Amino acid sequence: MRIVVALGGNALLKRGEPMTAENQRANIRRAAAELAELVTAGHSLVITHGNGPQVGLLALQAAATLEAPFPLDVLDAESAGMIGYVLQQELGNVMKEQLFATLLTQVRVDPDDPAFRNPTKPIGPVYDEATARKLATERGWQIAPDNDKWRRVVASPKPLAILEAQVLTFLIERGVIVICAGGGGIPVVELDNGSIAGVEAVIDKDLASSLLARQLKADFLLMLTDVDAVYVGWGTPQARALGHMKASDLSTDNFAAGSMRPKVEAAVEFTQASDRPSAIGRLEDAVDIVAGTRGTLILPDGMLPVSGQSIWPASD
Repeated sequence: MRIVVALGGNALLKRGEPMTAENQRANIRRAAAELAELVTAGHSLVITHGNGPQVGLLALQAAATLEAPFPLDVLDAESAGMIGYVLQQELGNVMKEQLFATLLTQVRVDPDDPAFRNPTKPIGPVYDEATARKLATERGWQIAPDNDKWRRVVASPKPLAILEAQVLTFLIERGVIVICAGGGGIPVVELDNGSIAGVEAVIDKDLASSLLARQLKADFLLMLTDVDAVYVGWGTPQARALGHMKASDLSTDNFAAGSMRPKVEAAVEFTQASDRPSAIGRLEDAVDIVAGTRGTLILPDGMLPVSGQSIWPASD
């Protein structure tokens, strides 16, 4: 199968872990080993990844050292290249005969998207409330709660088109595993004269991955994170993991905007548009999630949801 794999922040940097190159590489090395098992099982992969902590750190560094800091679209590109380099190298270390490519990916957004007036995408490190408010005053940031901490938030417009989709298809059809749409891709708008220009934003990685999977006609969208499944009632005594679900039975209103909602929205969007399954679960369970025996599987209405059993015929 052609699988778009979206690596969550846990594959790059665990929550609360210092943002060092050593920690990032160690986590990516672990992710590479898990992804290699999917390739061994005969699947064709397209890999995307988040960049929230990394692009936030780059923005902090730029603001501290430059009179005119680079805009977010440039930092999006910088973080995608940085993370893509380590991913490509570590994947190559465990799959020495496989071809890889990291492609900077422009994603078109609407310049009038309401997200530009209501920033919600968290980036950078977490702070206590007092520190976050001090930084917001000093740097002109907008901030918001992130669980028991606070983070900077920026605009996160809806992705409309992957501009490099044709190039990606060319590479994939020749057996190349492509790392692309890093951090949700580089947000750009089309100007009145038809030219392209970057904008100050960070696109949600899961929504961009869903769009990418549809444009590439993928068979499966796999979103890997640090929890074993999607839960209703998360953080309460009534918390319950979801197994196999029909896309038509899932409502994003049941999930927090800052955590699982974008993943559920991305999965439902892909499955309903493509009539193909999607899934959410732990990185360590990737092979079993694709088999349909772990994680939360979001299925088109034509597939019968039976939790704990493979969704594929035995002959596969």
